[in-house]
Amino acid sequence: MIISLTGFMGCGKSSVGRRLSELLCCPFMDLDQVIEESAGRTIPEIFSQEGEPAFRQMELETLQTIVSSEGSKTESLPRLRRGPLRLTGGGGMSLPYNRQTAGKDTLCGEKANREGLVLALGGGAVMTKECEEIVRGETVCVYLKASLETLLEHLEGEAEGRPMLRSEKSGELRERIENLMAIRSATYERSAHIIIDTDGKSIDEIAMEIKETVSDKLA
Repeated sequence: MIISLTGFMGCGKSSVGRRLSELLCCPFMDLDQVIEESAGRTIPEIFSQEGEPAFRQMELETLQTIVSSEGSKTESLPRLRRGPLRLTGGGGMSLPYNRQTAGKDTLCGEKANREGLVLALGGGAVMTKECEEIVRGETVCVYLKASLETLLEHLEGEAEGRPMLRSEKSGELRERIENLMAIRSATYERSAHIIIDTDGKSIDEIAMEIKETVSDKLA
């Protein structure tokens, strides 16, 4: 089973994904990182040298490869397709977080789940129709929903390293986020089986909510 995490840049997909992989004792992958390692270039370099369409094609092909290699057409997904489940309460639980041992046998021992995978998607991945269909049909997709203010807080000072947020004018980060969210929000919600509101929650709380909700829905 693949649990994919979608949502806007800065919503915490990678951090939550690493923590979730620890809780589930399975590997973690960051789609953008896999693309960078495969291409031997950073995402900004790919955008600059080849443009967004070329990057989106790499993104699709990489996602197809990951899903195919997992061979995980989740039988329980039809029950989730009835509609996303929105979670608004905090779990109130905090656990130790060690980035270096996410999903490794040293952490989980005999409980390691080598057939599962937590996959953090890029912020624009599901905007490609084929990617959206793969994510919806072949993974348990969780949308990490964050408010504009939370995204601004997380993305302040990072715009230059994110091609979709770059601007020739200063002080336009809020507007760029608002415009992109207006375009993407409906797709994020449509592609997700589970929606979690992340405002005011720690990485541990969000990861625990995902773990408990996925376990309940697939039981």
